[in-house]
Order: sequence, then structure tokens, then C-alpha cells
Amino acid sequence: MFSKIWTKKSTADYSESIGRLKKAVKEADAVVVGAGAGLSASAGLTYSGERFEKYFGDFMEKYRIRDMYSGGFYPYPSLEEYWAWWSRHIYYNRYVDPPKQTYQKLLETVKDKDYFVLTTNVDHCFQKAGFDKKRLFYTQGDYGLWQCSKACHQKTYDNEEAVRKMLEEEKDMRVPSALVPRCPVCGKPMTMNLRCDDIFVQDEGWYAARNRYADFLRRHEGMKVIYLELGVGANTPVIIKYPFWKMTAQNPEAKYICINAQEAYAPREILDSALCIEYDIDKVLNDIGVKSEC
Repeated sequence: MFSKIWTKKSTADYSESIGRLKKAVKEADAVVVGAGAGLSASAGLTYSGERFEKYFGDFMEKYRIRDMYSGGFYPYPSLEEYWAWWSRHIYYNRYVDPPKQTYQKLLETVKDKDYFVLTTNVDHCFQKAGFDKKRLFYTQGDYGLWQCSKACHQKTYDNEEAVRKMLEEEKDMRVPSALVPRCPVCGKPMTMNLRCDDIFVQDEGWYAARNRYADFLRRHEGMKVIYLELGVGANTPVIIKYPFWKMTAQNPEAKYICINAQEAYAPREILDSALCIEYDIDKVLNDIGVKSEC
């Protein structure tokens, strides 16, 4: 167990922190990236403000929805309106590239290291940026996948073609009834493959990725490992944050590096092995000297 006293470390001297970060990456045997929503936000995939108003102004006006996150939980009066919302949400957050090259810069940082990515993000940005898909574990699902809303079977389905068709034929914030996706097994409506309730489908690909991640951790026990936490908040700390703290505490050769614009901290038990940088992630990646070729 860790103390409830969390400490920000070395945030005052930014240039010194950048130097320490570069040195740590250079000397590391492996890097485990733990990525949360803050990484995509830093890349420009924001869920509120100007970007939200640009793509969802009509939903904002009609239903008083104020951001993309809350819009995903709104009780729309019909499946046709539900899928008008979700087809847009999926398209602009899954099939459209982020405004910034943040993910490509991160790849440049770790590509010459033995790395693995654990992420709660569902926007597929890692794979689109060129990360090896065999080194990725999306724990919470993927905007690009659908599943049966009743989870009658443990399989997911790619949705890109159907989503693009919905966007083409949407009218008055509704998609045609014929485009509402239904389970090919039981006929019930499909839903997003996102971990938001107890029907989340963990298909063969999910389990394969989980096993690869577990094997990666096992093979690097006791080595110089960086647990690089990027943009992880407090919503689901048991997936990335707490395990990273625990693995750092158990390995004297390990380092815990947390980069977050607002929540960069570490428990005092691992403070000597921690580096917390409270700045925008995209800025930090720029400042360590990485330049994207894209």
C-alpha cells in the first residue's frame, strides 16, 4: 500500500526535468507507456469547446449537450438519433487524424527501445501513428468496433464502412432506419465496444493483447524499465497508475515518469525513482528534441 501523501517532484526546474527525461530514455532497457485521455487531448482530440461545437453544434442546441463525453450517455429518443450521434463521434475521434503529431513524436521517442503500450484510450491513435499493433493493449475497447448490445456472443465487428455510410445519409440528426446496426446472431441492436458496463466484450484480440503485455512485463523484471505515464487521470487509476507505482517500488532499477498538464505526482514511497513533469505532453515531446517526419 502507498501513503495518501502524493508529491510533485522536480516540476520547478523544467529544463532540468527535460534533461533527466532524455537521459532516462537513453539508458533504459525497456519503456512501458501508460497512456490516458490527456495524451489525446494534448494531440488536439479535445471533447469540448470549439471542436465540439464545430462537429456537434446541432446536438448542443437541441439537447443542451455540452461535450462529447456526456453526449455519449444521452438517452436519445430513437436508435436513428443515437446512431446519428455515434457515427459522428466515431468518425471524428477514430477515423480522422488528430490535429497535432503528438503520437508520431512519441513513437520517435521509443521506437529504438523495447517498448509496450498500455492505454485506456479508445481512439486508435497509436496504431494510426505507426506503433506496432503487437505492442499495444487497448484495455477499454475501440471506437472502431461494435458488439452486440446484449453480449450474446464474444465477438466484435469493424464499423468503418457502416459509419461512413451513416454520415453520408444522415439527415436532420437521424440516420435511415435501414442503417441501424443489429447483431447478426440475435438481431438485437449493436452498441459500442467500450468498457462502460458489465456487457463489455473481450474478444480473442483483447485476450491476445493482454497476454502479450503480461509476457513483456515478465521478461523485463529487474531490468532498467521506464514506466512512462502520459495524461492519466484519476478515473481508472487501477489500470495504469497504481500498477506503475507498484512495479516501480518492486524494482530498484525502474523509473516512474509522469507527464501530465495538471496531475503529475507520485507517492513518497517511490519519490527517489520518480520524475513528474507538469507540462503539456506535446510540448515535452518537442522539447526533448524529437521531431516528427510526418
